[in-house]
Amino acid sequence: MAIYREKDIFERRNAANEAKKALLARFKAKPAADDPAVLARQAERKAILEARAIREAEKARLKQEKLAREAAEKAEREAAAEAARIAAEEAAAAEAKIREAEEAER
Repeated sequence: MAIYREKDIFERRNAANEAKKALLARFKAKPAADDPAVLARQAERKAILEARAIREAEKARLKQEKLAREAAEKAEREAAAEAARIAAEEAAAAEAKIREAEEAER
């Protein structure tokens, strides 16, 4: 069975210093802003953003077309329903006139 041994202050301090050195080395190894790889990544990100903007614009255009089409269909349905209602009213009025004429004949 292994015996657990706590790290003393010197070991903790050395570990923290090593971590700081590793972090600094990683930061210093970072490529400059004019590095070709960095420029290529920036161009790629810009292309992705432009493509996304184009897709969003197309999506918005399609949504507007759909809304306009639905509004036109709704207007047609309402006009057809109104025409059917008017025709039914005219038929009912004509039928009422016929009944009145028949009752007047009796």
